[in-house]
Amino acid sequence: MSGFGRYLGAALAARFASEGMGMAVVLLALERTGSAAYGAFVLTAWLAPHVLAAPLAGVLAARARRPRVFYPGTLAGFTAAVAALAVLLGRVPMPAVVAVAVLGGTCGPMVTGGLSSLVAGLVPAGAARDRAYGWDASTYNAAAVTAPAVVGLVAAVGSAGPAMAVLALSGALAAALAATLPYGHEDAGRDHPAHPVEGPPQRSRAGMGAGLAALWRVRELRAVTSATTLAFIGIGSLTTTSVLLAAELGSPRAGGVLMTAFALGALGGSLTLGRMTSVEPGRLVRWALAATGVALAGAAFAPSVAVTAVLFAAAGVCDGPVLTATLRIRSEHAPDAVRTQVFTLGAGLKLTAASAGAALVGIAADAPAWTLLAGIAGLQLAAALLHALVAARGPVPGSVTGPSAASATAPAGRRSPGGP
Repeated sequence: MSGFGRYLGAALAARFASEGMGMAVVLLALERTGSAAYGAFVLTAWLAPHVLAAPLAGVLAARARRPRVFYPGTLAGFTAAVAALAVLLGRVPMPAVVAVAVLGGTCGPMVTGGLSSLVAGLVPAGAARDRAYGWDASTYNAAAVTAPAVVGLVAAVGSAGPAMAVLALSGALAAALAATLPYGHEDAGRDHPAHPVEGPPQRSRAGMGAGLAALWRVRELRAVTSATTLAFIGIGSLTTTSVLLAAELGSPRAGGVLMTAFALGALGGSLTLGRMTSVEPGRLVRWALAATGVALAGAAFAPSVAVTAVLFAAAGVCDGPVLTATLRIRSEHAPDAVRTQVFTLGAGLKLTAASAGAALVGIAADAPAWTLLAGIAGLQLAAALLHALVAARGPVPGSVTGPSAASATAPAGRRSPGGP
């Protein structure tokens, strides 16, 4: 199996474990304590550290003397936290459980943006790398489709404990595969990736604020980060809203069907529209966000669950390319020294926005569900407009606007481990 093939296996296994945690934690808490709120608190503790840990994770990854140990080590820490929660939740005092969740959550940025930052070092620059980001994005969507389904099935057949164990095993597989990746080969993007240049990598000394500064100073990064963060406030509230909408349509249990339709559509969109390398990624982000908003707006006024499911699937197809294009933009425009920080920070901001969206829809749960979905659609349209406005403005003074070493238009050269 090629290095990129092993990477996809590791990414899919890690993200499967991550995507399954939301349902598994709540089910396990309900099973052992009778309180879904307990699970919600633990899940909040799991998600909250993402944005705070993202800059530190990026710096540590960039400065790691032995990335072959650091990356599998963080995945192993993530896995250990999942396994510990499976054993401890509902059986020991809640503060101890929350502490374990917080520790596991600090590894979360490496499961998302941290892993994605490795693609540039595994695939040669150009169209091949753009397609690779499409495959990477598909691992998120595939995990979003399969993980909740597997967790629900295992919990239904047995209990939530074994479901958590499945997630821990998936995380362990991810760590094992990550240990086999060619981290020391910093010039995988050269003309002869089969014979990479050996030698000790040059480690980045960029501080924790450097990644955030790059997100602000580089126009393309600023545009895609602000737009996708705004959009994820809506995406984070979509699961709860789908349940409320299904109940209003007379099928309370159909909320899962709607989200499955959205996830399947997103997977299809990332594997098809997301691989359109002929389209400039910023333009793809704008049109995909706008189309997602239009589809969700139609779903808000759909007369039946069946029609709503079709429109959710269409919205997913439109949403699928957003992540692929976002990864391409980060790779092409992030300065080499802070590339990993850019990836981890971008992912952390989106997850935090999603958490905020979930909290907001919880506060507004008594409102008609169609108005909530219309609001989510409006956020997608607003995000598309925000991207257009920010991308149209000139760069911030002192910004780095040229293509990075990961860009298809830049000459290949030695890169720091922060941007493998």
